[in-house]
Amino acid sequence: MKAEIHPEYVDASIRCACGNIIKTRSTHKEMHIGICSKCHPFFTGTAKFVDTAGRVERFQKRYAKKTK
Repeated sequence: MKAEIHPEYVDASIRCACGNIIKTRSTHKEMHIGICSKCHPFFTGTAKFVDTAGRVERFQKRYAKKTK
């Protein structure tokens, strides 16, 4: 590796809008995000899977014809 061409790799903190702070290492010292694994509905178990207008059935019907 060439000397003095790489960015400095420092301890960093990622701050979520919910207040969660994640400690890591990065080339940026501090980052702000809107959603993290502590507040995302998928990871908290509050996610609702809604099949609007039978999308899954339409998908299965469309690709079932091609496999025959």
